[in-house]
Amino acid sequence: MKKKILIGTLLVILIYLLYKLNIFEKVKNIEDFKNWINNFGIVAPIVFIIIYALATVLFLPGTPFTLIGGIIFGPILGLVYVVLGASIGLSLAFLLARYFIRDTIYNKVKDNDTFQKIEEGVKKNGWRILLITRLVPIFPFNLQNYIYGLTNIKFVMYAILSSILIIPGSAVYVLSSGAIASGEGISKKNIILIAVAAIIFVILSFIPKLFVKKGEV
Repeated sequence: MKKKILIGTLLVILIYLLYKLNIFEKVKNIEDFKNWINNFGIVAPIVFIIIYALATVLFLPGTPFTLIGGIIFGPILGLVYVVLGASIGLSLAFLLARYFIRDTIYNKVKDNDTFQKIEEGVKKNGWRILLITRLVPIFPFNLQNYIYGLTNIKFVMYAILSSILIIPGSAVYVLSSGAIASGEGISKKNIILIAVAAIIFVILSFIPKLFVKKGEV
């Protein structure tokens, strides 16, 4: 009970701070958010990564932050910071569900057929079920982070595989927005980078079907 109160209090404080910093309004105006982040100077990337991680934990949509990452930091660094922020966020959500608010999350999803299939899938197939649900989302991305905290999947496996699987999709968004923001537009280099990311993303989306055909999942 004490852990739940502590975590709940911390989350309320974080939401309050984000509200007082006017983050929610700044995100609506990309230029305002960009200027606000850049005002932090050399620690701007750290601030962005923290905000992205908190957004993941708090169920805020990740796509706007992903696009903004490319606009503020460019296609390459933007992708690095986006993946770091998302990876930290998905890891924190997992740990919260496993060690601090497990009962609360479990009581909300225990009767859900899809959750039961994932839980059983992890027991039988381990990381393969994670691969499938990440590439063919049954649950929204942010909710999956908490759901997997309820299963017996190993944290290290979950964190590493999840972080790898978000790279291609994030790359498509970040490289696109970063290319536009850089003023390079549809240069040959940017077209190649975006195309490669898109191809990898499409190829990965076929992997779950292979496991299903082989009867491994």
